Amino acid sequence: MIHVYGIPNCDTVKKARAWLNEQGAAHSFHDFKKQGVPEAALDRWLAEVGWETLVNRKGTTWRKLDESERQAVVDAASARALMLGHGSVIKRPVVEWGPAVTVGFDAADWQRRV
Repeated sequence: MIHVYGIPNCDTVKKARAWLNEQGAAHSFHDFKKQGVPEAALDRWLAEVGWETLVNRKGTTWRKLDESERQAVVDAASARALMLGHGSVIKRPVVEWGPAVTVGFDAADWQRRV
């Protein structure tokens, strides 16, 4: 089963979910806004792809943080704390393909996975 994590009104998440539906790929969706960031899943993502990949430094949420909050993100532990407090700072979508994890939407890569 494919598990997609993100925010439903995010354009990239919308594209990703639409693509999965077009491919007929069964998947579940976890809404960070309604369901929060699952800690155990976040720990798996950090181990799999690293905190630098997960923290979206180009997004609105990152830009709205105080400079001191941004500068405090220096390692996996500080990034984890930030992502648990501000789920919108996670680059989206995060997708679990069984044991593998990807971040963002890449149709060519996803085609090889479905």
